[in-house]
Amino acid sequence: MKTGTDTAQARQNDQVQGFAPVAAPGARVLVLGSMPGVASLRQARYYAHPRNAFWPIAASVFGFDAGLDYAGRLQALQASGVALWDVLQACERPGSLDADIRNHTLVTNDFAAFLSRHPAIVRVCFNGAKAAALYRRHVLPGLAVRLEYLDLPSTSPAHAAAFYDEKLAAWGRALKIQD
Repeated sequence: MKTGTDTAQARQNDQVQGFAPVAAPGARVLVLGSMPGVASLRQARYYAHPRNAFWPIAASVFGFDAGLDYAGRLQALQASGVALWDVLQACERPGSLDADIRNHTLVTNDFAAFLSRHPAIVRVCFNGAKAAALYRRHVLPGLAVRLEYLDLPSTSPAHAAAFYDEKLAAWGRALKIQD
């Protein structure tokens, strides 16, 4: 039988904290996930799960080696004008699935401050439906800046509804900004 202490301990174990944004001053595109998964949180790296397609897709789109170390991949992405962040700063979620995020625990990141520091951003790419839904419901109503928003298939290995080639095509169109 679970006690109140067991339940409180389980909730404490389910508390997750996101990462700081990765963004160069001239970033034009912001890629938003919902909240890093367990593998990413353990390694303190965006898209760390070995089967997540984000890094292979970004490498293919921008022409860098997906096998670079993490710092090298971040540098290549920033040099391409792309910033990374998540909609949520914190929440409770057992495991990695977006469906398991406990809605009453959501804390969003401060997008007004971030976007004021990165005025060159013109496009936001959502890495999956949950990121888009969370942003539109909890962030967008309070923003005064006009941006282009693109909903993209999740690069997560949990999202098997789209094949890699389909994801690559959609992400390839979204990540590149024509001047």
